[in-house]
Amino acid sequence: MKSRIWLFRFLILCLSAFESGVVAWAAQPSDEEPIRIVQLIQGNQFKRMYPDAVTGLLESVSAQTTLNVDPDPLVIESFDDPAIFKHPFIYVNYGDRSDWELTESEKQALKRYIDRGGFIFIDAGISASFLGDKNGTGQGQSFAEWRVRPNLAELFNEIVPETSFRPLPRSHGLFRSFHVGLPDSSVLPDTVQEFVVNEKWPQGSYSSMGLEVDGRLAVLAMPIVAMGWGRNEVGKWTTRIGFRIRESAEGLSDRLSEAYASGEPFEVTREDGRADIIYTQNQTMPSWVQEAGGDWRVFQYHYSQEISDYAHVFYTQLGVNIVVYVFTQ
Repeated sequence: MKSRIWLFRFLILCLSAFESGVVAWAAQPSDEEPIRIVQLIQGNQFKRMYPDAVTGLLESVSAQTTLNVDPDPLVIESFDDPAIFKHPFIYVNYGDRSDWELTESEKQALKRYIDRGGFIFIDAGISASFLGDKNGTGQGQSFAEWRVRPNLAELFNEIVPETSFRPLPRSHGLFRSFHVGLPDSSVLPDTVQEFVVNEKWPQGSYSSMGLEVDGRLAVLAMPIVAMGWGRNEVGKWTTRIGFRIRESAEGLSDRLSEAYASGEPFEVTREDGRADIIYTQNQTMPSWVQEAGGDWRVFQYHYSQEISDYAHVFYTQLGVNIVVYVFTQ
């Protein structure tokens, strides 16, 4: 722990703008200048997704680590804003940009930003196909595919054609850069606990797609995480979160194989590259799944204050790990 604290203090002394070089920080000590994260919000800032999220996360980073971070992100409206070259971390919720057809100047700016060592986190950058194409529905975290949104994959293939998005392995250092493993899961109902620990978020990991450039993680895409960060003025979480889990019972697999679904089936990609088939009663509401191994299971929804609080703790823990990972690599 002492070595970790020393490292964080060292980073505070070393972090600076990377406007003039190829790396994201240089030795220009300044205890008075906190780390600032850039957040892209296109259009009306008051209509952004989860408005308290990023500030809430950065406050948690300050409270839990020795990183000196500014709780107020620097807001930009376009990726070609020159301010990005003064800060090595850009956060953007996919739904906070209405048009992902970037201009040529934005593409060139992002290319330069990545080449200089910048990092981009696209929250809700992964969205299960049954959630649809609209930004709003794409914010729902339920069952996520291990596949980045197609328009983002195409965009970054144009910007950095020498690489592509790949699933982050469960062993990736991002998942243990500060917090290791899951919060205490004993507060969860038994069925939910078993699924969360063994399948949903094993070892505190998460569905993630990464774009590596020159051996480093340059772009990260995840299912929505920001829903678990924000608190209101009295310290209460601003969202309520439930868990959608997969359950089974004796004989259920045989019965589901003959069940009728009124909605469309959707093929989703697993971490190992194999496909599950999600059956829906209506779009965005999965009812059961035929798993790649041949088993059938039903989706069950669970809601309680304990579940919601647990999810917020986990999402905040994950967000802290992302920030710490970026500024310690």
